[in-house]
Amino acid sequence: MNASNPIIVPRSQHCISRKQIDVDTLKVLNRLHRYGFKAYLVGGSVRDLLLGRQPKDFDIGTDATPSQVRKLFRNCFLVGRRFRLAHIRFAGNKVIEVATFRRQPEENELPDNQEDHFHFVQNVFGSPEEDAARRDFTINALFYNIADFSVIDFLGGLKDLEEKRLKVIGDPQVRFVEDPVRMLRAIEFAVRLGFDLEENIYRAIENHRSLLATAAPARIREEIIELFRHKISGAVLRQCRELGMLPYLLAGYPGTDEGIALLAKLDQRTAAGMPIEESFAIAALYLRLFMDSFSPADKNNITAALHQANEIISAHCRYFSIASGIRHQARELLIGCFRLARGRGFRAEKRFLQHPFTPKALELFCLWSQVRPELIPLAQNWSTAINNSPTGKQQSRRPRKRNYRKKSK
Repeated sequence: MNASNPIIVPRSQHCISRKQIDVDTLKVLNRLHRYGFKAYLVGGSVRDLLLGRQPKDFDIGTDATPSQVRKLFRNCFLVGRRFRLAHIRFAGNKVIEVATFRRQPEENELPDNQEDHFHFVQNVFGSPEEDAARRDFTINALFYNIADFSVIDFLGGLKDLEEKRLKVIGDPQVRFVEDPVRMLRAIEFAVRLGFDLEENIYRAIENHRSLLATAAPARIREEIIELFRHKISGAVLRQCRELGMLPYLLAGYPGTDEGIALLAKLDQRTAAGMPIEESFAIAALYLRLFMDSFSPADKNNITAALHQANEIISAHCRYFSIASGIRHQARELLIGCFRLARGRGFRAEKRFLQHPFTPKALELFCLWSQVRPELIPLAQNWSTAINNSPTGKQQSRRPRKRNYRKKSK
């Protein structure tokens, strides 16, 4: 499709209603339009609305510059160094992101330093057509125009939505080199939406999967957490294993059948309404490796368990710059599962039953027992004991120290 001749779908021919769009987002769109600027709902929110899904957030694209946006909104703050974004803040810590349309730079606009080229791509303002062309997938390059409530398709995203096909904008061999994280996002969208990947995506992943190791750890960390939030971690990491991506994505994660089966159980737990915490996700990622890392002599040794948990968790958390509090919680969950797996009757059991991390560790252990059914009786036994233990933090009072004064003679 020629981007200069887009498909424009009028309001009467698509399913998006303003009632489905966040009220504050509509306020921003309408004010931009009222002052003569183009104001489009962009990216994943348009895709999700067309698919009948509720978007997680709403982003706005406009031809207004960041400084012009700031003049229109008192509650606007500009962020970013390489490319300025307008963040418009509302009550309840809500932030609406407004980005000026961008384009790829011309050769003479590139910096002298070759390493800055990819970062510099984000610095050049452009038109809606150019902005669509620099996005990752065609289904993410759809725009909703608040001026006439139409949907604008520059690159064939509507057809790909209809055919449930994920297609990279441009050549995947080039686009994956520009941004290796797009390989993971391709798998994520295909699994989350039930779409098929184009054959050229598979070939590009095979050629460039090692580049995932060069991606910014913070971006990989956020993408991994998104997999857990969207309840697709098991399915996505299974496909990443089949495509040879895991060693470059999560260097310490073995990706065994049992480990991935545990993640699938965790996804079911999240789908049932249990919120996912990063510490719980990390513990689930490495539980199988942790539980199978002990020699027969150390299978009941809590000191060995502490050492193993620290070794496994610290490597992951150090690479992804994860806070010590999250690292501590993940380690406690692994140690709790170790105590549960070795059975009852050991020293300090009463204190363990009342430990604040024990119920969470039991949740993880119960998921693990569904992967290894021989552990189900043990999980049930512990569940009964933990449910019957005192829940209050009853601390025994220490006897008050008496001051013995020497009697004066």
